[in-house]
Amino acid sequence: MNAPAIPEPYPADSVGLVTPQRVAIDTPLQLDCGRTLARFDLTVETYGTLNATASNAILVCHALSGDHHAAGYHSPADRKPGWWDNCIGPGKPLDTRRFFVVSLNNLGGCRGSTGPNTFNPESGRLWGPDFPLLTVRDWVRSQALLADTLGIEQWAAAIGGSLGGMQVMQWTIDLPHRVRHACVIAAAPKLSAQNIAFNEIARQAILSDPEFHGGRFYEHNVVPSRGLKLARMLGHITYLSDAAMRQRFGSELKLAAPAFNFDVEFEVESYLRHQGQSFVDRFDANTYLLMTKALDYFDPARDFGDSLAEALRRATARYMVIAFSSDWRFSPARSREIVRALVEAGRDVSYALIDSQLGHDDFLMPIPEYHRVLGAFLERVANDIGPTGAPT
Repeated sequence: MNAPAIPEPYPADSVGLVTPQRVAIDTPLQLDCGRTLARFDLTVETYGTLNATASNAILVCHALSGDHHAAGYHSPADRKPGWWDNCIGPGKPLDTRRFFVVSLNNLGGCRGSTGPNTFNPESGRLWGPDFPLLTVRDWVRSQALLADTLGIEQWAAAIGGSLGGMQVMQWTIDLPHRVRHACVIAAAPKLSAQNIAFNEIARQAILSDPEFHGGRFYEHNVVPSRGLKLARMLGHITYLSDAAMRQRFGSELKLAAPAFNFDVEFEVESYLRHQGQSFVDRFDANTYLLMTKALDYFDPARDFGDSLAEALRRATARYMVIAFSSDWRFSPARSREIVRALVEAGRDVSYALIDSQLGHDDFLMPIPEYHRVLGAFLERVANDIGPTGAPT
């Protein structure tokens, strides 16, 4: 599953052309909702080479609308690389000359892993709304089974932004012996009421679309495009800061005077409609419902007397927590809650607040200070592996 040699004309720091792999997991997975998946598939990309002791593997956990394609290109015709290409590759923070990087499409996703848009072997039809609701703990369990299949007993590091950071936290709580280092980026210990409200509005936009058909829209040869488009437009607003939107779009009319209709008159309207439509073209509505609900459910302190410190007392990983100054969706205050809980629990933790402009999406951006912080964290991870390839 190693990435092929870098072809021309890709830059020297690119992983080049990559091929996704579908990994079959035949071990039954018990879910928090009470149901069991007898088997499932996960679509995975890997970058770099796993060393002889399998001690240099790094797990990359994706955010709500992410997937396995984190770096490189699927074909020479691709216009854009994977979603975190600026961080993964030779000489980049996740240096593929040193690390074996594993990125997957989560269970329930819509990019090849078993989920609502794949076939249910018991019914012979698409899972659709019959696919079980999942939690972040379910994802950790499924990822642990993936690690077993890949021969990885312990991750050198688990790293993720937003919902990905929540998965990293859950890893260190549920399976502490399997993660040596943890990097939580632009995340929160649980969603605020405001964030749950945003998710509920997005879900209602989808559920109320006449073409949703109770989640069976594929059987009607339609998709709930209006609802999914509105959900993405709403979400995208929350990923950007007011300053970023003002600087990029302003509030000026595109024409000299108002047209007095509901067509696009402002640049931001055009941008949001484009973002919404492109999302419809690549994402599944049932997956969006499932992913946002998993976000809402996330609260690792719930099982520990509502004490995050007690939950994180189980962790043994060395932590790095990163926040962005312009992120109001998962503000720096929420990251500091995680840091305070780790300190109270007596865990090893470092914290960095990155001065930024874009908002929540800054965790995807090649901000120099951000890359320096990530690079320093991953240098520590590499040093912990040691020259022989075994953890020191």
